Amino acid sequence: MTEFNILGDSTNWQKDFERRLRTSYTAAGLGAAAAERMLDERSAGIGDWTVAEITDAGTRVGYVAVVVADDSGTLAGRIGDLRVDGPHTDRGHEQAARDWAEGWCAERGALRLDIRLTEPAGELFDGYRVRGQLRTRHVSSPPEPVDGVTARPMTQAEYPEWLVSEKVAYVGDIVRAGALSPEEAVRKSDRDFAKLIPEGLATPDNTFLVLEAVGEQIGTGWLKHGFLPGVTYGYSLHIQERHRGKGYGRAAMVAGEQATLAGGDSALMFTVWGGNEVAMNLYTSVGYQVVEESRSIGLPRSAT
Repeated sequence: MTEFNILGDSTNWQKDFERRLRTSYTAAGLGAAAAERMLDERSAGIGDWTVAEITDAGTRVGYVAVVVADDSGTLAGRIGDLRVDGPHTDRGHEQAARDWAEGWCAERGALRLDIRLTEPAGELFDGYRVRGQLRTRHVSSPPEPVDGVTARPMTQAEYPEWLVSEKVAYVGDIVRAGALSPEEAVRKSDRDFAKLIPEGLATPDNTFLVLEAVGEQIGTGWLKHGFLPGVTYGYSLHIQERHRGKGYGRAAMVAGEQATLAGGDSALMFTVWGGNEVAMNLYTSVGYQVVEESRSIGLPRSAT
């Protein structure tokens, strides 16, 4: 029978948790410094987590860690870790730990439960909606440009219209993924853009691109260099809808990788919002690995 014992001292669990995360991040292609930064972000507030030892007939078989906190006015739970040791897998302990975490968070008023997966979890979280994926790829040499497609710096005259369209697209991505309501998404969009590019085109360490082909604009790009040590983050590589299905998505990725190298980094990272299977398939086809996948479910589960 699976049982759960809250730990007073979670030092051993934390050491194992951090070791597993480092291994996962480096396996996805991140350098040591970038992996350490990811680990710091992932484990922020870890002292507030409740860690339970999963046992079976008195033998420890794994750990589960949970926390409930306010998220923009809504109480949200999070499974920070759920790990069953190899010899004890596929005996129902994983499902029992997931159910325990859902109940623990629901009892404390959480209306949603989130988890970030760094390795395949089989069918365990199939009922959880995919909110987004963080993907990355190491860029070792300049990619071959796509014939007929060029990338140039965005002009000041083009920036205002681009900013409006990017905010609208960002709100749409958030809502489609089910992360926030439309009103909350608009507020988040305004806050995020004001924080990320306070000086517009002049914001340091940012690259803004216009992609052109057949004599007209086909898309845009926005990248942040040094997002993590050696990593450029692609906030947006967008192909206009009327130009999609023509192979320009790959051209946009090439432009992003060229800008990554020009910015002094060696890896390009993206977030793909849930529900955007076309982008997920594109990134998979060109070698972008999943670093983390975010999923969530409404609580209590009987209400979903």
